[in-house]
Amino acid sequence: MKPAFHHKLLNGAFGDPCLHVRILRERRSLLFDLGDIHTLSPVSLNRISDVFISHAHIDHFIGFDLLLRASLRRTAPLTLYGPAGIIRNVEGRLRGYSWNLVGGYPLVISVLEYDGKFLRRAEFRAESRFMRQTAPHAASNGVLIEEPLFTVRAAVLDHGIPCLAFSLEEPLRINIDKDRLLKKNLSVGPWLTELRQKVREGTPAGSLVIGGKRYPVRRLLDIVRTGRGQKICYATDVGISRTNAEKLIELAEHADILYCEAYFMEKHRDLATERFHLTTRECGRIARLAGVMSLHPMHFSPRYHGYERDLIREVKEEFGRMVSC
Repeated sequence: MKPAFHHKLLNGAFGDPCLHVRILRERRSLLFDLGDIHTLSPVSLNRISDVFISHAHIDHFIGFDLLLRASLRRTAPLTLYGPAGIIRNVEGRLRGYSWNLVGGYPLVISVLEYDGKFLRRAEFRAESRFMRQTAPHAASNGVLIEEPLFTVRAAVLDHGIPCLAFSLEEPLRINIDKDRLLKKNLSVGPWLTELRQKVREGTPAGSLVIGGKRYPVRRLLDIVRTGRGQKICYATDVGISRTNAEKLIELAEHADILYCEAYFMEKHRDLATERFHLTTRECGRIARLAGVMSLHPMHFSPRYHGYERDLIREVKEEFGRMVSC
């Protein structure tokens, strides 16, 4: 069955960690971390609805200005999620510019920060020159978004500062059997999106209009194929500790793919501990204990340029399976 998410690292194993996830058939995409994003076209940037920032170090946040510039005239809101302090970080970036000519622009930026217990929210509107507007906070168990199509969860990890890891989960994979579609003499159209939504929500009652005719939803269910949803996990800049490992193993449990940093080789474990990063073997161990199907190590230290095979080998030896690269 075809997955709903198409995911790709933008900058390879040595560049800024940044995962772009397109939601197929939805003309919408998500971004995990906001480092170097210059490879994304203006069209791609405007399809980003939600950005999930692990922490505000420069290689994870420097792309904010490029995304902001591309988004100024968009009518759909842009939502950013991050750890405690991300509202202040966004406000600081916005205050660095003069906004006397944007009063008629429609952009609304919502920023939510998760501290392990609460989601705190603020809004910045172009019409008010991006002055901060604070909204009430709410208790959270780590769920950042919960929609019929997907859920995003976060775990607060330690990188010397709070740092978030994320999981993106599709509750149900839904595909259309095109052979059965043709046998019913039905054509592809927007009604298929409505049908998928009804299946996800478990509400197969009512009817849909197809080609000017009305069909009961229950008579259309035989063209639908369902299966286990896709799960993607993203974790970077994680200190070596039992607490971090336990949280990440729980978050990534049985993921289809885990994108995980492997910043240092095992021979530099002392340096990894000092800098709050994972080693190759810690990356592989966490993925193995989480039972993930596939592991994609990333965020290698620049000191290892030319030694990528050695990094991959150490990860693979600990993980026990092939790794993506």
